[in-house]
Formats: sequence, C-alpha cells, structure tokens
Amino acid sequence: MKLIYIFQWVMYLGIITSLSAQEEKRPNIIFLLSDDHTSIATGCYGNDQVVTPNMDKLAETGTQFMNHYNTTSICMASRAIYMTGMFEYKTGCNFEHGPMKKEKFQQSYPMLLRNAGYFTGFAGKFGFAVSDGTDSNDKSWEVLPVDQFDVWAGGLGQTNYKTEKNKYIKKYAEKYPHSTRAYAAWAHDFIKEAKDSGKPFCMSISFKAPHLPFTPDVYFDAVYEGKTYQKPANYGEENAKHLAPQALTGRQYKQYDFWRDTDENYQEAIKRYNQLIHGVDYAIGMIRKSLKELNVDDNTIIIYAGDNGYSCGAHNLGGKVLPYEEASKSPLLIFDPRMPKKTKGAQRETITSSIDIAPTILTMAGIEVPQNMDGVNLIPLMHKKNGIQREYIPLMNFFGNDEIQEMSVVSKDWKYIYWQYEDERMQPTEELYYVGKDRLEMENVISEKKYQKQLQIMRKRYDQQVEILKQNAVPYHDYQKYGVLFDRQSTSEDKKAFLRGTYEDQMKGRKPKNHFN
Repeated sequence: MKLIYIFQWVMYLGIITSLSAQEEKRPNIIFLLSDDHTSIATGCYGNDQVVTPNMDKLAETGTQFMNHYNTTSICMASRAIYMTGMFEYKTGCNFEHGPMKKEKFQQSYPMLLRNAGYFTGFAGKFGFAVSDGTDSNDKSWEVLPVDQFDVWAGGLGQTNYKTEKNKYIKKYAEKYPHSTRAYAAWAHDFIKEAKDSGKPFCMSISFKAPHLPFTPDVYFDAVYEGKTYQKPANYGEENAKHLAPQALTGRQYKQYDFWRDTDENYQEAIKRYNQLIHGVDYAIGMIRKSLKELNVDDNTIIIYAGDNGYSCGAHNLGGKVLPYEEASKSPLLIFDPRMPKKTKGAQRETITSSIDIAPTILTMAGIEVPQNMDGVNLIPLMHKKNGIQREYIPLMNFFGNDEIQEMSVVSKDWKYIYWQYEDERMQPTEELYYVGKDRLEMENVISEKKYQKQLQIMRKRYDQQVEILKQNAVPYHDYQKYGVLFDRQSTSEDKKAFLRGTYEDQMKGRKPKNHFN
C-alpha cells in the first residue's frame, strides 16, 4: 500500500512538472503586415470576388476582428504605431514630420522581445527611419535598424516587387522573382535558424503588396483571368456629394484617376489589386507549411493585419489617409494553436486598433506591457466577446494638405469626424455616420434631430481625445500644433500660424502620379 502511494505521488509530481514546463514554454510569434489591404478585399470579411483561402483559414481556426481600425491610415505612421503600440503624436514619426527617435524604437515590441530572449527577424518594407535627426527619409541603410534584429531582410523605402532589386532577399530571385513569395521563402530559412537557436522566435514580415504600383506576381495570372468585378454600392462621384468639402480636396480625391475614369481601367486596377492580395495569401500558406515541416506549428501564433485600408473608388476616392471605412479599416486575424476549441472561428465586433498589436504580442510572450503604450492586450477578447471594455478609439491624420488633416472618433456603431480647416471656400465641418447600420457611410446624419443626443456624446469623446493629444504630443516634429488645429473651440486666427498650404499650393510644379503599371 505504501509503495502504491509513493508511486502515485511520483506520478503526480511528474504531471505537475510537465504542466509547469508547458506553461513556461514561450510561444513563437509571427506578425505579418500587408500594405494597403482594406478589410473588404478579403473573403472572410464577406467578399466573394476575392480568393483568400489562407486568410479565410486563419479566420476559421483563429479569431477574426470585424472592426479593426488603423489610428493613422498611412504607411510610415502606421508601421511605427504597430511596432510601438503608441499613437502617432507619441511616436513622432510620419512623412513630412520626422523619423522615430532611437530611444523610442528601443521600446518597440521586437526590441523588448529580443531583450527578453527571443530570436528576432524582420523582412520586407520597414517603412520608417530610426534616427535622432529630423529627416523622415528611410532610403538609406544608416537610418534602418539593420543590426537590431538577429536576422534582417528589410529593404529601403517602398522596396521593390522584383526580388532581385531587394538586397537581402535577392538570393531567392531565381525561384521566386516576385518579392511576395520570396519573403515566404526567406521565412522558411529564418524559422529553421530560429529553431536551431533554441530560443522562441518573433518573425515580422511586412509585404509591399498590395501597394502601388499594382504589379502582381504573374504566377497567379490564372486566378482572376476573365473575371469582371462588381463595383461597391458607394462607388463614384454621386456618392461623394454628402462628404465634407475638405475630403474632396487632396490627392485622395483629385488623383488616382484609374479608379474612375473608365470601367476598363477600374477593372484592370481592381484585378491587379486583388491579385497582389492573393499573392500575400499564398505566402501565408507557404509560411504555415514551413511551420508544419519544421514541427513548430503547435506553438506558433500568427497575426495578420494591414497597415491601412484602401478606398478603391468608394466615394470617388483613391488611396488611404481619410477616416472613412474603406481607407481606415484593414483585416485583423489572430491564430493561436493553444486556444480552446470553443473559441476557434470567433468573430469579434468590439473595435480594435493598430495600437493594440504591440501590447498583445508582448503579453503573449509573457512580457510586461510598458505604460507608455496606448493599446490594450487583445487576448481576453479572443477568449470572450466582451473580453475588453472599449467604447471607441480616435482616428487622426497629420499628413498631406491642410484641408484633409482631421481627427475623428469611432465606436462599433458611430463615427464622428471633425474637419478643422477653413478658408473662403469652406468652414470647419462635422460628419456623423451611423456605421452600425450604414457601413458604406452613405448618409451624414449630423443634422437629424433624433441623433442629436448621440452627436453630443461623440463630440464629448472627441474633445477628450484632443485633450489627451495636447498632454502627450511629442514636443518636436511639428505635433504640438494639432492641439490647436483639432480643438473645436479654436478660431481661424488661432490656426493661422500652423497652416502650411492647400492642395493647390502643394501641387505647384508637380505632376500627379496616377500609374498602376
């Protein structure tokens, strides 16, 4: 009897030890970021005109976030936000403003993970400079953190769709001439090296696709051959008349003519755009195959998101930047093989944001989230539909001509936009959309009597965000001025000293870029 008791006790200790070892085994984390992928250009988000089986599989077996917004919807700023979990006015980083300071980059998720013992790698379009200078240009190796990762395969500036044109992945060019699949080939080699290191790994890949120029991988030419695409219900000039006059300035409205000048050009553009997205989807499949082949798939988390959305002709708009749904929303899919089966395939309506990714990654790795981060850890939301309590987030644009620089607040059901610019052509303008029922933003209900209470709620939330901006904006790179420009109480005289120029001023002597070849 005593021997049986001893044997049972030894077995119990063995089970406890095994469970403790499993709990201590930190997961591998993969963060995949595409460029200009709007959420509606994804099968699992309801678009049956696109072919994204691997993204759809992530949604079916993981968590799909239905209302994922980029707090600043433009490449440089957005990438800095994803890395640091902070709003742009705290990263101090965007086109026309400046680079991210070196000290701030040390608080990014890759650096914190590397310091905590993770094997880290980066490939693709890094997208912003890391420098204590003032120039935001990211086209020199001196301002990219090449030596801050265990393995680096990032590129300069926008990078190139031709694999051979990218210094750190050109060895894959013969088999994978298009960079999207080449990055997936690089991923296989990185995962193998990371596994051999004995450390958990964090791999970040930022694809150029589907950014302009629309140059898809010819390997996928047959996928959309002969297809004709249906235009969205909010497509075209007729569906732009209710927008604020400020939104109808700038390159988002004045350029990108290929989306609207002829049906033939629209069909060609949307086909190429979708084919680029399909290439990213295929790369996801390649990466998942590598994980399985190298026997690390059961402990590797995959996160997929876009750095901003893309308008694709909605409301007669092209590009991103503006706070409307198509431009500000992107997919967010998280697959964690360790999640309970009952949570797989969950769709979460709670709004999420680009600021949430860094805190989530750090928490997954068992690292304390720094207080400077503005986002929240999304793991509780993955487990329960009410796992986090968040009513709204701010969206903001600090880039481009003065007219389109604005700030807004959005909840699951409502979006309020304040356009601050005024001159002889326009006055500061408010927009209110009941996005819970009007996801295409076809009706600005700002003047409707039955929504005045909601308007007051959204104005209050907006004003609170302006006050937070005033208190936290970095004292450099021209961010302090937005505490004045975005304040609803500021007068035209208050704003005068901070304005730089209209769209017409910016375009003097310059030719618009409308090419998708």
